[in-house]
Amino acid sequence: MQVPKRRYDKVAPKADPRMTEERFLELQKKLERLLKVARPRAIREVSRLAELGDFSENAEYQIAKGKLRGINARINEYEHLFRQVEIIKTPVNKDNVQIGHKVTVETDGKIRVYTILGSSESDPFLGIISRNAPLGVALLGKGVGEIVSVVTPIKKVEYKIINIE
Repeated sequence: MQVPKRRYDKVAPKADPRMTEERFLELQKKLERLLKVARPRAIREVSRLAELGDFSENAEYQIAKGKLRGINARINEYEHLFRQVEIIKTPVNKDNVQIGHKVTVETDGKIRVYTILGSSESDPFLGIISRNAPLGVALLGKGVGEIVSVVTPIKKVEYKIINIE
């Protein structure tokens, strides 16, 4: 039997425990749905297929067991995340950029608005960037009027902070 070689440099990053209350409630609903709907349905399906006997030749049974394992894995991930979650509250101090702020910046003559949140909520297409993203790291702690630089693979981009809310 051959043992698989693991690429430790390719391990998936850990989920960011920082999230808004809105995202937390959304994930709680997903967990509740998995526990009350998806897992019981998968268990019933596995039981039904197990009654047919001969597990080694029963492809449908193997597929159903795989789905159940996947559901259980997601439940474990959510429960683990919830044990260490840190809710991001919108900061009151607007003097410098903090996690939870909406930041208006100017770059190349264009005005853009970004919200700085945890990586579990980032969606650059919606203007939500991770605190760990290069731009998020550059903006954190800076104030209105300051200019930050971000080096991309193509060029160096400068952003001037116009407003913090």
